[in-house]
Amino acid sequence: MKIGCCLNMVATGADGTGIERLETIAKLGYDYVELPLAEMAALSEEQFEEIKKQVAQSGLSCETCNNFFPGTIRLTGPDVNMDQVLAYVEKALGRAEELGVQYVVFGSGKAKGVPEGFSMEEGYQQVVELLRQVSPVAGKHGITIVIEPLRKPECNLINTFAEGCKLKKDAGVPHVEVLVDFYHMAVEQEPVSHLLEQGKENLRHVHFANPTGRVYPKDEGEADYKPFFDALKAIGYEERISCEAYAKDFEAEAREALAFFRRNCAK
Repeated sequence: MKIGCCLNMVATGADGTGIERLETIAKLGYDYVELPLAEMAALSEEQFEEIKKQVAQSGLSCETCNNFFPGTIRLTGPDVNMDQVLAYVEKALGRAEELGVQYVVFGSGKAKGVPEGFSMEEGYQQVVELLRQVSPVAGKHGITIVIEPLRKPECNLINTFAEGCKLKKDAGVPHVEVLVDFYHMAVEQEPVSHLLEQGKENLRHVHFANPTGRVYPKDEGEADYKPFFDALKAIGYEERISCEAYAKDFEAEAREALAFFRRNCAK
């Protein structure tokens, strides 16, 4: 299994991409970097070319991106502008393709959350229709969208892996799969049996953090990790796992996390 690192949550630079951390994770031995797409889509052409250059020089690939949509774009509710949404999708996925990205994570809680007073069912159907319209754009760029369930405080729509699988099924289109994030799964107390029942067919990407503080994992005793890793092995999942967490001492914590993943992702 490839082990990667999401850099937006440890970003210190003004652009919010976390690219200033890239050299560190390359030095530590991570397999790939996961960069935030919304932040990269907001860059000037010159700034984006610099990102591409830094990734190429690092020796790492940017195989995945998180943060598909910025919170400033509405995906549900009465104010959705589909022309604006699809123009953004074309630009963002075009840039992702330039970086060689294979999977783009669709959590986007602020953009996707259903506004107060608006029908939850109608909001859900808006997201179904969105995926149907995004699918051909993703396919054109050689990208798969992975639905990310989020804990309820971050979004009131799609909070569990099981709900993510249902959304994929209801959309019924290619280039759309599902992600599981151990942090969100633990907070929502979703049973690992959902992974065992539906993971083989639907799971294509994994995010991970210690649920206590959403920090980098380092020790097997700090949380009930074993059932999750056992489930991944049981369904034969061998693709990627990205650490998406906060850190105080980034290099030290990223080093400990990499050792943790190598121990727990070994066959």
